[in-house]
Amino acid sequence: MTPWASPEQPTLADFGQDVWWIVLIKVVGVFAVLVLMTLFAIVLERKVVARMQQRTGPNRVGPRGSLQSLADGLKLAFKEDIMPALADKPVYFLAPVIATIPAFVAFSVIPMGPVVSIFGEQTPLQLTDAPIGVLIILAMSAMGIYGIVLGGWASGSTYPLLGSMRSAAQMISYEIAMGLSIVAVFLYAGSMSTSEIVAAQADGNEVSFFGLEFTGPSWYVVLLPVSFVIYVIAVVGETNRAPFDLPEAESELVGGFHTEYSSLKFALFFLAEYINMVTVSALAATLFLGGWRAPWPLSIWDGANSGWWPLLWFFLKVVAALFVFIWLRGTLPRLRYDQFMRFGWKVLVPVALVWILVVATMRTVSREADLSAGQVALFVGVPVAVLVLLGLAVASRTANRDTRVMAEEAAAGGVHAADPEPEVLPPADGGRRPAGAPSRSGGGFPVPPMDLVVPPSPRLRREPVATDGTVVGTGRRTTPTTSQEDGDE
Repeated sequence: MTPWASPEQPTLADFGQDVWWIVLIKVVGVFAVLVLMTLFAIVLERKVVARMQQRTGPNRVGPRGSLQSLADGLKLAFKEDIMPALADKPVYFLAPVIATIPAFVAFSVIPMGPVVSIFGEQTPLQLTDAPIGVLIILAMSAMGIYGIVLGGWASGSTYPLLGSMRSAAQMISYEIAMGLSIVAVFLYAGSMSTSEIVAAQADGNEVSFFGLEFTGPSWYVVLLPVSFVIYVIAVVGETNRAPFDLPEAESELVGGFHTEYSSLKFALFFLAEYINMVTVSALAATLFLGGWRAPWPLSIWDGANSGWWPLLWFFLKVVAALFVFIWLRGTLPRLRYDQFMRFGWKVLVPVALVWILVVATMRTVSREADLSAGQVALFVGVPVAVLVLLGLAVASRTANRDTRVMAEEAAAGGVHAADPEPEVLPPADGGRRPAGAPSRSGGGFPVPPMDLVVPPSPRLRREPVATDGTVVGTGRRTTPTTSQEDGDE
Protein backbone atom coordinates (compact mmCIF):
# COMPACT_ATOMS: atom_id res chain seq x y z
CA MET A 1 0.00 0.00 0.00
CA THR A 2 1.39 3.38 -0.98
CA PRO A 3 1.53 6.19 1.55
CA TRP A 4 -0.92 8.17 -0.55
CA ALA A 5 -3.53 5.46 0.06
CA SER A 6 -2.70 4.92 3.73
CA PRO A 7 -5.81 5.32 5.91
CA GLU A 8 -3.84 7.43 8.41
CA GLN A 9 -2.32 9.74 5.79
CA PRO A 10 -4.70 12.69 5.20
CA THR A 11 -5.41 13.83 1.65
CA LEU A 12 -7.06 16.94 0.32
CA ALA A 13 -10.41 15.13 0.27
CA ASP A 14 -10.30 14.78 4.07
CA PHE A 15 -10.47 18.54 4.66
CA GLY A 16 -13.66 20.54 4.77
CA GLN A 17 -15.65 17.58 6.12
CA ASP A 18 -15.37 18.28 9.87
CA VAL A 19 -18.32 19.25 12.04
CA TRP A 20 -18.32 22.75 13.48
CA TRP A 21 -17.21 21.83 16.99
CA ILE A 22 -14.20 19.91 15.65
CA VAL A 23 -13.20 23.00 13.67
CA LEU A 24 -13.59 25.12 16.81
CA ILE A 25 -11.39 22.72 18.80
CA LYS A 26 -8.72 22.90 16.08
CA VAL A 27 -8.81 26.71 15.96
CA VAL A 28 -8.45 27.01 19.74
CA GLY A 29 -5.78 24.31 19.69
CA VAL A 30 -3.67 26.10 17.05
CA PHE A 31 -3.96 29.38 18.98
CA ALA A 32 -2.98 27.71 22.25
CA VAL A 33 -0.06 25.84 20.65
CA LEU A 34 1.37 29.03 19.16
CA VAL A 35 1.06 31.00 22.42
CA LEU A 36 2.59 28.18 24.47
CA MET A 37 5.38 27.69 21.94
CA THR A 38 6.11 31.44 22.15
CA LEU A 39 6.38 31.30 25.95
CA PHE A 40 8.57 28.21 25.67
CA ALA A 41 10.80 29.73 22.97
CA ILE A 42 11.46 32.86 25.04
CA VAL A 43 12.52 30.83 28.10
CA LEU A 44 14.54 28.44 25.92
CA GLU A 45 16.33 31.34 24.24
CA ARG A 46 17.25 33.02 27.52
CA LYS A 47 18.42 29.72 29.02
CA VAL A 48 20.47 28.62 26.02
CA VAL A 49 22.11 32.02 25.49
CA ALA A 50 22.88 32.19 29.22
CA ARG A 51 24.53 28.76 29.04
CA MET A 52 26.58 29.86 26.03
CA GLN A 53 27.73 32.93 27.97
CA GLN A 54 28.44 30.91 31.14
CA ARG A 55 25.80 32.51 33.33
CA THR A 56 22.63 31.30 35.03
CA GLY A 57 19.77 32.92 33.14
CA PRO A 58 16.17 33.00 34.45
CA ASN A 59 15.93 31.04 37.73
CA ARG A 60 13.46 32.90 39.95
CA VAL A 61 9.95 32.69 38.53
CA GLY A 62 8.58 29.14 38.56
CA PRO A 63 10.60 25.90 38.64
CA ARG A 64 14.09 26.80 37.35
CA GLY A 65 12.72 30.02 35.88
CA SER A 66 10.29 28.24 33.54
CA LEU A 67 7.53 30.83 34.08
CA GLN A 68 9.71 33.87 33.41
CA SER A 69 8.19 34.54 29.99
CA LEU A 70 4.67 34.38 31.46
CA ALA A 71 5.70 36.93 34.09
CA ASP A 72 7.15 39.17 31.36
CA GLY A 73 3.88 38.98 29.43
CA LEU A 74 1.85 39.96 32.49
CA LYS A 75 4.26 42.82 33.17
CA LEU A 76 3.79 44.15 29.62
CA ALA A 77 0.01 43.94 29.98
CA PHE A 78 0.04 46.24 33.03
CA LYS A 79 2.61 48.76 31.76
CA GLU A 80 1.54 52.24 30.75
CA ASP A 81 0.47 52.49 27.11
CA ILE A 82 2.23 55.58 25.74
CA MET A 83 1.33 57.03 22.34
CA PRO A 84 3.64 59.65 20.77
CA ALA A 85 2.12 63.07 20.18
CA LEU A 86 3.06 62.99 16.46
CA ALA A 87 1.81 59.46 15.81
CA ASP A 88 -0.88 58.64 13.28
CA LYS A 89 -3.22 57.16 15.88
CA PRO A 90 -5.41 54.76 13.81
CA VAL A 91 -2.46 53.30 11.90
CA TYR A 92 -0.29 53.27 15.03
CA PHE A 93 -2.95 51.19 16.79
CA LEU A 94 -3.65 48.78 13.89
CA ALA A 95 -0.03 48.06 12.88
CA PRO A 96 0.71 45.47 15.66
CA VAL A 97 -2.58 43.74 14.89
CA ILE A 98 -1.74 43.56 11.18
CA ALA A 99 1.64 42.04 12.05
CA THR A 100 0.18 39.45 14.44
CA ILE A 101 -2.93 38.08 12.69
CA PRO A 102 -1.11 36.76 9.55
CA ALA A 103 1.37 35.00 11.84
CA PHE A 104 -1.50 32.99 13.36
CA VAL A 105 -3.21 32.35 10.02
CA ALA A 106 -0.04 30.98 8.41
CA PHE A 107 0.05 28.05 10.84
CA SER A 108 -3.43 26.88 9.77
CA VAL A 109 -2.08 24.77 6.86
CA ILE A 110 0.78 23.11 8.79
CA PRO A 111 0.21 19.32 9.19
CA MET A 112 0.95 18.20 12.75
CA GLY A 113 -0.12 14.56 12.55
CA PRO A 114 -2.13 11.89 10.72
CA VAL A 115 -5.85 11.17 10.93
CA VAL A 116 -6.84 10.63 14.57
CA SER A 117 -10.04 10.16 16.54
CA ILE A 118 -11.32 13.17 18.54
CA PHE A 119 -14.42 12.26 20.56
CA GLY A 120 -15.27 9.57 18.02
CA GLU A 121 -14.75 11.80 14.95
CA GLN A 122 -11.98 10.92 12.49
CA THR A 123 -10.10 14.06 11.56
CA PRO A 124 -6.55 14.98 10.49
CA LEU A 125 -4.30 16.88 12.93
CA GLN A 126 -4.32 19.91 10.65
CA LEU A 127 -6.72 22.82 10.62
CA THR A 128 -7.07 22.98 6.85
CA ASP A 129 -5.20 22.40 3.60
CA ALA A 130 -5.36 23.51 -0.01
CA PRO A 131 -3.71 22.57 -3.32
CA ILE A 132 -1.56 25.70 -2.83
CA GLY A 133 -1.03 25.37 0.92
CA VAL A 134 2.62 26.48 0.88
CA LEU A 135 1.70 29.62 -1.08
CA ILE A 136 -0.75 30.53 1.70
CA ILE A 137 2.15 30.55 4.16
CA LEU A 138 4.23 32.73 1.83
CA ALA A 139 1.31 35.13 1.37
CA MET A 140 0.77 35.46 5.12
CA SER A 141 4.45 36.09 5.77
CA ALA A 142 4.34 38.84 3.13
CA MET A 143 1.30 40.40 4.81
CA GLY A 144 3.19 40.66 8.07
CA ILE A 145 5.57 43.14 6.41
CA TYR A 146 2.75 45.68 6.22
CA GLY A 147 2.35 45.74 9.98
CA ILE A 148 6.04 46.45 10.52
CA VAL A 149 6.23 49.14 7.83
CA LEU A 150 3.05 50.87 9.00
CA GLY A 151 4.16 50.69 12.63
CA GLY A 152 7.46 52.42 11.86
CA TRP A 153 5.82 55.04 9.65
CA ALA A 154 2.92 55.82 12.01
CA SER A 155 5.22 56.37 15.01
CA GLY A 156 6.15 59.83 13.78
CA SER A 157 9.81 59.30 14.62
CA THR A 158 12.96 58.95 12.54
CA TYR A 159 14.47 55.76 13.93
CA PRO A 160 11.28 53.66 13.64
CA LEU A 161 10.85 54.88 10.07
CA LEU A 162 14.40 53.85 9.16
CA GLY A 163 13.88 50.48 10.84
CA SER A 164 10.64 49.86 8.95
CA MET A 165 12.28 50.74 5.62
CA ARG A 166 15.11 48.35 6.38
CA SER A 167 12.62 45.67 7.31
CA ALA A 168 10.63 46.08 4.11
CA ALA A 169 13.73 45.82 1.90
CA GLN A 170 15.16 42.94 3.91
CA MET A 171 12.01 40.83 4.14
CA ILE A 172 11.08 41.29 0.49
CA SER A 173 14.63 40.44 -0.66
CA TYR A 174 14.94 37.29 1.41
CA GLU A 175 11.38 36.22 0.72
CA ILE A 176 12.37 35.87 -2.93
CA ALA A 177 15.24 33.54 -1.99
CA MET A 178 12.96 31.59 0.36
CA GLY A 179 10.35 31.12 -2.36
CA LEU A 180 12.96 29.98 -4.89
CA SER A 181 14.43 27.50 -2.40
CA ILE A 182 11.20 25.50 -2.15
CA VAL A 183 10.55 25.29 -5.91
CA ALA A 184 12.74 22.16 -6.03
CA VAL A 185 10.52 20.62 -3.34
CA PHE A 186 7.49 21.22 -5.55
CA LEU A 187 9.28 19.54 -8.46
CA TYR A 188 10.02 16.43 -6.42
CA ALA A 189 6.70 16.20 -4.56
CA GLY A 190 4.53 17.12 -7.53
CA SER A 191 2.28 19.22 -5.31
CA MET A 192 2.14 22.45 -3.28
CA SER A 193 -0.14 20.94 -0.66
CA THR A 194 1.57 20.59 2.72
CA SER A 195 -0.11 17.28 3.54
CA GLU A 196 0.87 15.77 0.18
CA ILE A 197 4.47 16.98 0.54
CA VAL A 198 4.63 15.08 3.85
CA ALA A 199 3.15 12.02 2.14
CA ALA A 200 5.78 12.23 -0.62
CA GLN A 201 8.49 11.81 2.05
CA ALA A 202 6.82 8.77 3.63
CA ASP A 203 8.89 5.92 2.19
CA GLY A 204 12.46 5.67 0.97
CA ASN A 205 13.30 6.01 -2.70
CA GLU A 206 14.37 2.94 -4.63
CA VAL A 207 17.76 3.77 -6.14
CA SER A 208 19.54 1.78 -8.82
CA PHE A 209 23.25 2.52 -9.22
CA PHE A 210 24.71 0.46 -12.08
CA GLY A 211 22.80 -2.65 -11.10
CA LEU A 212 23.08 -2.13 -7.31
CA GLU A 213 19.61 -1.77 -5.82
CA PHE A 214 19.07 -0.10 -2.44
CA THR A 215 16.58 2.15 -0.66
CA GLY A 216 17.71 5.76 -0.43
CA PRO A 217 16.53 8.48 1.94
CA SER A 218 13.22 10.18 1.31
CA TRP A 219 13.59 13.36 3.32
CA TYR A 220 14.23 16.34 1.09
CA VAL A 221 16.93 17.65 3.41
CA VAL A 222 19.07 14.81 1.97
CA LEU A 223 17.78 14.90 -1.60
CA LEU A 224 17.80 18.72 -1.87
CA PRO A 225 20.55 19.96 0.47
CA VAL A 226 21.13 23.22 -1.42
CA SER A 227 17.45 24.11 -1.12
CA PHE A 228 17.55 23.41 2.60
CA VAL A 229 20.62 25.60 3.19
CA ILE A 230 19.13 28.49 1.19
CA TYR A 231 15.84 28.13 3.05
CA VAL A 232 17.53 28.21 6.46
CA ILE A 233 19.51 31.35 5.61
CA ALA A 234 16.52 33.08 4.03
CA VAL A 235 14.11 32.48 6.91
CA VAL A 236 16.61 33.89 9.41
CA GLY A 237 16.58 37.11 7.41
CA GLU A 238 12.82 36.87 6.86
CA THR A 239 12.12 36.73 10.60
CA ASN A 240 14.55 39.56 11.46
CA ARG A 241 16.62 37.34 13.70
CA ALA A 242 20.30 37.71 14.55
CA PRO A 243 22.71 37.94 12.80
CA PHE A 244 20.22 39.49 10.36
CA ASP A 245 18.30 41.66 12.87
CA LEU A 246 19.19 44.89 11.07
CA PRO A 247 15.70 46.47 11.43
CA GLU A 248 16.09 46.26 15.23
CA ALA A 249 19.77 47.20 15.45
CA GLU A 250 19.95 48.87 18.86
CA SER A 251 23.44 50.23 18.16
CA GLU A 252 22.08 52.19 15.18
CA LEU A 253 18.29 52.53 15.46
CA VAL A 254 17.62 52.40 19.23
CA GLY A 255 15.10 49.59 18.77
CA GLY A 256 14.00 49.83 15.16
CA PHE A 257 10.39 49.90 14.02
CA HIS A 258 8.96 49.28 17.53
CA THR A 259 10.94 51.99 19.36
CA GLU A 260 7.84 54.07 20.12
CA TYR A 261 5.67 51.12 21.17
CA SER A 262 4.98 50.00 24.72
CA SER A 263 2.64 47.79 26.75
CA LEU A 264 0.43 45.36 24.79
CA LYS A 265 1.24 46.89 21.39
CA PHE A 266 4.91 46.09 21.88
CA ALA A 267 3.91 42.63 23.15
CA LEU A 268 2.03 42.00 19.89
CA PHE A 269 5.14 42.77 17.82
CA PHE A 270 7.14 40.51 20.12
CA LEU A 271 4.50 37.77 19.79
CA ALA A 272 4.45 38.06 15.99
CA GLU A 273 8.23 37.62 15.76
CA TYR A 274 8.26 34.42 17.81
CA ILE A 275 5.17 32.99 16.11
CA ASN A 276 6.88 33.57 12.76
CA MET A 277 9.90 31.67 14.12
CA VAL A 278 7.65 28.75 15.08
CA THR A 279 5.86 28.85 11.71
CA VAL A 280 9.01 28.80 9.56
CA SER A 281 10.45 26.05 11.80
CA ALA A 282 7.29 24.00 11.31
CA LEU A 283 7.44 24.66 7.56
CA ALA A 284 11.07 23.49 7.50
CA ALA A 285 10.01 20.27 9.24
CA THR A 286 7.17 19.83 6.74
CA LEU A 287 9.14 20.52 3.57
CA PHE A 288 12.52 18.99 4.37
CA LEU A 289 12.37 16.83 7.52
CA GLY A 290 9.50 14.48 6.76
CA GLY A 291 6.83 16.47 8.57
CA TRP A 292 5.20 14.61 11.44
CA ARG A 293 6.74 11.26 10.47
CA ALA A 294 9.19 9.65 12.86
CA PRO A 295 12.90 9.71 11.99
CA TRP A 296 14.94 6.58 11.57
CA PRO A 297 15.34 4.32 13.56
CA LEU A 298 12.04 5.19 15.32
CA SER A 299 10.26 4.67 12.02
CA ILE A 300 11.02 0.93 12.26
CA TRP A 301 8.31 0.69 14.92
CA ASP A 302 4.96 0.16 13.21
CA GLY A 303 3.07 2.45 15.59
CA ALA A 304 5.48 5.36 15.35
CA ASN A 305 3.51 7.07 12.56
CA SER A 306 0.00 6.40 13.85
CA GLY A 307 -2.17 7.83 16.59
CA TRP A 308 -0.91 10.78 18.62
CA TRP A 309 2.79 9.84 18.55
CA PRO A 310 3.53 11.87 15.38
CA LEU A 311 2.60 15.02 17.31
CA LEU A 312 5.66 14.39 19.49
CA TRP A 313 8.02 13.86 16.53
CA PHE A 314 6.71 17.02 14.86
CA PHE A 315 7.30 19.28 17.86
CA LEU A 316 10.72 17.77 18.52
CA LYS A 317 11.72 18.83 15.00
CA VAL A 318 10.26 22.31 15.59
CA VAL A 319 12.17 22.69 18.86
CA ALA A 320 15.39 21.59 17.13
CA ALA A 321 14.85 24.29 14.49
CA LEU A 322 14.19 26.89 17.21
CA PHE A 323 17.45 25.88 18.85
CA VAL A 324 19.26 26.71 15.59
CA PHE A 325 17.75 30.22 15.67
CA ILE A 326 18.96 30.68 19.25
CA TRP A 327 22.36 29.16 18.48
CA LEU A 328 22.90 31.65 15.67
CA ARG A 329 21.94 34.55 17.90
CA GLY A 330 24.42 33.54 20.59
CA THR A 331 27.25 32.83 18.14
CA LEU A 332 27.38 35.15 15.12
CA PRO A 333 27.91 38.93 15.07
CA ARG A 334 25.52 41.24 13.28
CA LEU A 335 26.29 41.96 9.62
CA ARG A 336 26.50 45.38 8.03
CA TYR A 337 23.36 46.25 6.10
CA ASP A 338 25.08 46.57 2.73
CA GLN A 339 26.80 43.19 3.21
CA PHE A 340 23.48 41.64 4.14
CA MET A 341 21.61 42.94 1.09
CA ARG A 342 24.49 42.12 -1.25
CA PHE A 343 24.55 38.55 0.05
CA GLY A 344 20.80 38.13 -0.54
CA TRP A 345 20.67 39.52 -4.08
CA LYS A 346 24.08 38.48 -5.43
CA VAL A 347 24.52 35.08 -3.75
CA LEU A 348 21.29 33.49 -2.53
CA VAL A 349 19.03 34.39 -5.45
CA PRO A 350 21.50 33.36 -8.24
CA VAL A 351 22.41 30.12 -6.45
CA ALA A 352 18.71 29.30 -5.99
CA LEU A 353 18.03 29.89 -9.70
CA VAL A 354 20.96 27.71 -10.75
CA TRP A 355 19.87 24.98 -8.34
CA ILE A 356 16.33 24.97 -9.78
CA LEU A 357 17.81 24.57 -13.25
CA VAL A 358 19.97 21.67 -12.08
CA VAL A 359 17.09 19.86 -10.37
CA ALA A 360 14.79 20.32 -13.37
CA THR A 361 17.53 19.08 -15.72
CA MET A 362 18.21 15.99 -13.64
CA ARG A 363 14.55 15.04 -13.44
CA THR A 364 14.01 15.63 -17.15
CA VAL A 365 17.07 13.57 -18.11
CA SER A 366 16.00 10.79 -15.76
CA ARG A 367 12.53 10.66 -17.30
CA GLU A 368 13.41 11.09 -20.98
CA ALA A 369 16.59 8.97 -21.10
CA ASP A 370 15.25 6.30 -18.74
CA LEU A 371 18.29 6.57 -16.46
CA SER A 372 18.43 5.63 -12.81
CA ALA A 373 18.89 8.21 -10.10
CA GLY A 374 22.49 7.14 -9.54
CA GLN A 375 23.39 7.48 -13.20
CA VAL A 376 21.77 10.92 -13.42
CA ALA A 377 23.66 12.04 -10.32
CA LEU A 378 26.95 10.76 -11.79
CA PHE A 379 26.57 12.06 -15.35
CA VAL A 380 24.65 15.31 -14.65
CA GLY A 381 24.87 16.22 -10.97
CA VAL A 382 28.62 15.81 -10.48
CA PRO A 383 29.67 17.84 -13.60
CA VAL A 384 27.24 20.62 -12.72
CA ALA A 385 28.48 20.69 -9.12
CA VAL A 386 32.10 20.94 -10.32
CA LEU A 387 31.23 23.79 -12.70
CA VAL A 388 29.37 25.68 -9.95
CA LEU A 389 32.25 25.30 -7.50
CA LEU A 390 34.75 26.49 -10.11
CA GLY A 391 32.55 29.49 -10.92
CA LEU A 392 32.26 30.43 -7.24
CA ALA A 393 36.03 30.10 -6.78
CA VAL A 394 36.77 32.34 -9.79
CA ALA A 395 34.18 34.91 -8.67
CA SER A 396 35.57 34.98 -5.13
CA ARG A 397 39.13 35.40 -6.37
CA THR A 398 38.11 38.22 -8.71
CA ALA A 399 36.12 40.02 -6.02
CA ASN A 400 39.01 39.87 -3.55
CA ARG A 401 41.73 40.82 -6.04
CA ASP A 402 42.22 44.41 -4.76
CA THR A 403 42.44 43.29 -1.14
CA ARG A 404 44.92 40.54 -2.05
CA VAL A 405 47.12 42.95 -4.01
CA MET A 406 47.24 45.47 -1.12
CA ALA A 407 48.06 42.68 1.33
CA GLU A 408 50.93 41.50 -0.88
CA GLU A 409 52.28 45.07 -1.19
CA ALA A 410 52.08 45.55 2.59
CA ALA A 411 53.89 42.27 3.17
CA ALA A 412 56.61 43.35 0.69
CA GLY A 413 57.32 46.50 2.71
CA GLY A 414 54.93 48.97 1.14
CA VAL A 415 54.53 52.20 3.07
CA HIS A 416 50.80 52.68 2.47
CA ALA A 417 48.83 49.44 2.57
CA ALA A 418 45.59 51.36 2.19
CA ASP A 419 44.46 54.83 1.21
CA PRO A 420 44.18 57.38 4.03
CA GLU A 421 40.77 57.91 5.54
CA PRO A 422 38.90 60.96 4.22
CA GLU A 423 38.27 63.87 6.57
CA VAL A 424 34.56 63.53 7.33
CA LEU A 425 34.31 64.84 10.90
CA PRO A 426 31.67 67.48 11.66
CA PRO A 427 32.74 71.12 12.04
CA ALA A 428 34.20 72.10 15.38
CA ASP A 429 31.56 74.74 16.09
CA GLY A 430 28.77 72.14 15.96
CA GLY A 431 26.70 74.17 13.50
CA ARG A 432 25.29 73.26 10.14
CA ARG A 433 27.46 72.22 7.20
CA PRO A 434 29.14 75.34 5.83
CA ALA A 435 28.91 76.28 2.20
CA GLY A 436 31.40 74.39 0.06
CA ALA A 437 31.94 71.62 2.61
CA PRO A 438 31.64 67.99 1.48
CA SER A 439 28.03 66.87 1.28
CA ARG A 440 26.70 63.96 3.27
CA SER A 441 26.26 61.90 0.12
CA GLY A 442 29.85 62.71 -0.80
CA GLY A 443 31.33 61.38 2.41
CA GLY A 444 30.33 64.02 4.95
CA PHE A 445 29.43 62.86 8.45
CA PRO A 446 25.61 62.77 8.91
CA VAL A 447 25.22 65.50 11.53
CA PRO A 448 21.64 66.01 12.79
CA PRO A 449 20.27 69.58 12.62
CA MET A 450 21.14 71.60 15.70
CA ASP A 451 17.95 73.72 15.53
CA LEU A 452 15.58 70.77 15.77
CA VAL A 453 12.41 71.75 17.65
CA VAL A 454 10.87 68.99 19.75
CA PRO A 455 7.25 69.40 20.89
CA PRO A 456 7.03 69.75 24.68
CA SER A 457 5.55 67.01 26.80
CA PRO A 458 1.81 67.53 27.40
CA ARG A 459 2.32 66.48 31.04
CA LEU A 460 4.74 69.29 31.89
CA ARG A 461 3.81 72.86 32.74
CA ARG A 462 4.72 75.26 29.95
CA GLU A 463 5.80 78.90 30.27
CA PRO A 464 6.55 81.47 27.55
CA VAL A 465 10.26 82.15 27.22
CA ALA A 466 10.35 84.36 24.14
CA THR A 467 8.47 87.31 22.75
CA ASP A 468 7.30 85.31 19.72
CA GLY A 469 5.24 82.95 21.87
CA THR A 470 7.62 79.98 21.82
CA VAL A 471 7.14 77.78 24.88
CA VAL A 472 9.26 75.09 26.48
CA GLY A 473 8.73 72.65 29.33
CA THR A 474 9.87 73.77 32.78
CA GLY A 475 10.80 70.24 33.83
CA ARG A 476 8.32 70.27 36.74
CA ARG A 477 5.03 68.44 36.95
CA THR A 478 1.87 70.51 36.74
CA THR A 479 0.43 71.24 40.18
CA PRO A 480 -2.84 72.90 41.22
CA THR A 481 -0.99 75.81 42.85
CA THR A 482 2.45 77.13 42.03
CA SER A 483 4.76 79.53 43.80
CA GLN A 484 7.90 81.23 42.65
CA GLU A 485 11.29 80.71 44.19
CA ASP A 486 12.85 83.59 46.06
CA GLY A 487 15.66 83.83 43.55
CA ASP A 488 13.23 84.02 40.57
CA GLU A 489 11.74 87.39 41.56
